[in-house]
Amino acid sequence: MGLFRRGPTWWMSFTYNGRQVRQSTETDDKKLAEKIHHKVMTEVAEGKWFDRPVGERKTFGEMMQKYMAEHSLHNKTPLSHKRDKSLSAHLLAYFESLPLSDLSPKLVSRYKVLRRQEGAKPKTVNNELVLMNHALNLCVKDWEWLRVNPIHKVSKEKVNNKIDRWLRPDEENRLLAASAAWLGEIIVFAMSTGLRQSEILDLEWDRVDLFKRTLYIAEQKNKEKDVLPLNRRAMTVLKGRSSVRQLHGGLVFLNQNGGRINARNLIRAFRNACDKAGVKRFRFHDLRHTFATRLVQAGVDLYTVQKLGRWKSISMVERYAHHCPESLRPGVEALDKIITNLSQLPQKPKKRATEMPVTP
Repeated sequence: MGLFRRGPTWWMSFTYNGRQVRQSTETDDKKLAEKIHHKVMTEVAEGKWFDRPVGERKTFGEMMQKYMAEHSLHNKTPLSHKRDKSLSAHLLAYFESLPLSDLSPKLVSRYKVLRRQEGAKPKTVNNELVLMNHALNLCVKDWEWLRVNPIHKVSKEKVNNKIDRWLRPDEENRLLAASAAWLGEIIVFAMSTGLRQSEILDLEWDRVDLFKRTLYIAEQKNKEKDVLPLNRRAMTVLKGRSSVRQLHGGLVFLNQNGGRINARNLIRAFRNACDKAGVKRFRFHDLRHTFATRLVQAGVDLYTVQKLGRWKSISMVERYAHHCPESLRPGVEALDKIITNLSQLPQKPKKRATEMPVTP
């Protein structure tokens, strides 16, 4: 029993309830390790020591620091990692110094109320809770800091996922007329491909095949790789852009200096064009909703819409189905065809019942 080293860190070994316990002091300072060891042995002797997970002595801030450095940075896309930083900033403002052992559903419920009072939308609050929950699950499964996730039963905020805003044909005409040429190309391309804003601004020519009329998406939310077909409107935009493309690859959509278009500049120009065109309550991301809604309105099945828009599940696409009930009409009309076909089949003559002789 006593102290020993594993690498630079001092560990302690002692017997508790008839079994040997080895536990890190989490320090490379021998004097500090001796003090920690003496304190633990005193608690053991007084019956006040319990075999607690390491994480119960950790704070929420230490957990998030480890999560961002070891998981988010290396396992997520740069855009997702940047998003995690933003989400964690709100969590740290409230929980940073809190010991993980003190984290409870009650505190998280109070956090949700405060965030809503600050004006945060339900979806934003849910994203913050998802990040927290993921970090705590790693504490349990991978880091062995905790035995259970203390907030795994906390309910999420109710979010209205019903998408009611898409661009009508008359609004599209007004919006394109009010847009500069470079912005109009991006708007048309977004409605024709369903690509997200970042995917459009980061699109490079080496991911475009004008001959095969396809587009290669290498990095997105789910980190999958997809080859997407391009329609006529998207091809028209790309062929127009190809006349000014750089000789050695480069971005498809460029600013005046030949560099990447700044996202804030794009959104500012888009909002100004919407105001000028009288298109109200319309976001750039609604161009993606327009892409999906128009496919549904054209009678395209939801599975195909899901694949073209690269949604993870069919349930994420079902919210668009209500936009055009007429697109479902061919389904019920198929029943009429079946009845019509059945009525035209030749009918077999009914057999006449033969009279049975009456036995005396």
